[in-house]
Amino acid sequence: MFRRTALNYLREWAQKEDRKPLVLRGARQVGKTTLVDMFAEEFDNYIYLNLEDKTIANIFASDTSFDDLLASIFFKANVRQDSQRTLIFIDEIQNEPNAVQSLRYFYEKRNDLYVIAAGSLLESLMGRYISFPVGRVEYMALRPCTFVEFLAAIGEELLAEQVEKIAVPQSLHSYTLDLFRKYMIIGGLPEVVANYAKHRDMVRLNPLFNSLLSGYRDDVEKYASKVKEQDSIRYILNYGWSFAAHRIQFAKFTNSSFKSADISNAFRTLEKTLLLELVYPQTSASFPILPDLKKSPKLLWLDTGLVNYVAGLQEELLFTTDTNELWNGDIAEHIVSQELLGATTLFGEKRMFWVRDARNSQAEVDFLIRYKSHLLPIEVKTGSNSKLHSLHIFMEESKEEIALRLWNGPMTSDVITRSDGRPFTLYNIPLYYAGQLYEWLKQSPHNI
Repeated sequence: MFRRTALNYLREWAQKEDRKPLVLRGARQVGKTTLVDMFAEEFDNYIYLNLEDKTIANIFASDTSFDDLLASIFFKANVRQDSQRTLIFIDEIQNEPNAVQSLRYFYEKRNDLYVIAAGSLLESLMGRYISFPVGRVEYMALRPCTFVEFLAAIGEELLAEQVEKIAVPQSLHSYTLDLFRKYMIIGGLPEVVANYAKHRDMVRLNPLFNSLLSGYRDDVEKYASKVKEQDSIRYILNYGWSFAAHRIQFAKFTNSSFKSADISNAFRTLEKTLLLELVYPQTSASFPILPDLKKSPKLLWLDTGLVNYVAGLQEELLFTTDTNELWNGDIAEHIVSQELLGATTLFGEKRMFWVRDARNSQAEVDFLIRYKSHLLPIEVKTGSNSKLHSLHIFMEESKEEIALRLWNGPMTSDVITRSDGRPFTLYNIPLYYAGQLYEWLKQSPHNI
């Protein structure tokens, strides 16, 4: 089923005995409302409350008891209060502060009801104008569709299951890699994926991308009140996409005339909306995890398909004949970063990468992941092991016994000896398993 990963999490939430109201958090247009509508099919009753409708918002704004509020909600929805399973979805909850505060009473007094809340501008308002009841709600991060969800959307349910199980037959390796390439070009924004699944036409996607991008640009005034910050945000939304998976400098960003502080503040504002993430490097090959905020960050956007559209890369990626260049490029790294983040529904998860803290050193490992008490390096690169120069440098400084390389080849492994004689195993993992690395680690023969 489309959005299967997210739906599975919602099912797990619904089965909890001490269930709290769930707040869906994610960038605009990642399909929060559509997801809840799909989930609602599994309930006897579904009450949808959109607080952009003032008549609905006024139900919460009234100074009444919680029992009266609940009676009004059911009456307005023409639903009886009985023993049937009822899902209540409060959409655009940021429009009424009393609705936010009511979530604590749903938890304390009516835990038998299933309550979900979301808002299109929630992320940009949280921390400034909105504060959810501490300890009375839980959060779920909703992100673009994963590769597994993309496969399910286009009718490749059986292959999606094989990818989830890390059990794709070798005979289907090239076929699966080709589908991952399409996913890399199209991205995971739900409306775009659904359109491609229906029409199988990439050209038809361009108006959708343009509409999505226009929506983000139109929201600028809602993200920032000062004209200077609005101008900086618009500049980034116009010209920042080509720097996806690149390390950036705020000073003279893309040779603009904006001051470093203005660009930095604009990036921070956009980061709060979850449209992008600034990832600062780790300089140690071991714990603790301490990103170096003095070094330049790597820019990762919400969705690789949107990056391709704005940066004009779709045709180049679709028709390139140099597959090594394709899988060694920034876009391959970016889609891997998207898959790594999409593997979890926990809010606040950050991606990591490594640079060597030495003068004039160019050593940089694409990603680090934390697994139990281990800090493991990941390179996104094809070719021979000798080309993994930065990964080898990391492992010289690391006590870990395994390293990971995502590539276009089959699942293989190599035992490599460090300069001091210590061995480590390099696992070469097909790119289409990028979102399944934690599951793979559970099955790892090293049993870490």
